[in-house]
Amino acid sequence: MRMCINKMLGRKPRNPTMNKIACTLLTMVMLAIPAMSKADTRQLFNGHDLAGWKHVGDGRFVVEDGLLHPEGGVGLLWFEGEKVSDAVVRVVYMVRARTDNSGVFVRIPDPPESQWIPVDTALEVQINEAEESDYYRTGSIYTFSKAVSRPGRIGEWNTMEITLDGLRTVVHINDALVADYNEGDPVPPKKNTWDPERGPRPESGYVALQNHPHGNSVYFREVSIHSIDK
Repeated sequence: MRMCINKMLGRKPRNPTMNKIACTLLTMVMLAIPAMSKADTRQLFNGHDLAGWKHVGDGRFVVEDGLLHPEGGVGLLWFEGEKVSDAVVRVVYMVRARTDNSGVFVRIPDPPESQWIPVDTALEVQINEAEESDYYRTGSIYTFSKAVSRPGRIGEWNTMEITLDGLRTVVHINDALVADYNEGDPVPPKKNTWDPERGPRPESGYVALQNHPHGNSVYFREVSIHSIDK
């Protein structure tokens, strides 16, 4: 990288051949990394009410002191304003107990008529700090791609960033890589009857938050979309 920078600054390289190779590699890397566009960032949750959102299933979401908070049984709060692709879904959340359970759904292909349809047709990024399998822990793509790190903190605000890059889904929490899944990657067989059906997921889809009977002290402060340029 230093040799390539030297070239851009007009400095004479010590080894022209190595300089050319380094510049080529650096260019390839930079082209392969999606860049977020600051000009196209949308807040899906306005901090005041549920404008733009719809709820299906049991329970509900309420807005308290500028925070989204789920109540009751298994349900889904989904944003109906747009389908999302080639973007970073940014969710700032907090769990107050290790037993709290929730999730962020992406790639929901159609407006969900029930809370169960997205389980089998979309991907869920899990929020669950309980001592379970890495395929069920926070940041895992639920039963599809396991969590490779555990950067989530209980009782503190956490920033989850879900990058939707074509058919690739990458999850970071507090800047640490947690999961990386490409459509078509091998996945383990279903372990439980309630686990998602296997099969392809779409390139774009709706975003949703899950309310769960064990998620009474989960709070969401931000849900936003950051478009990426390739």
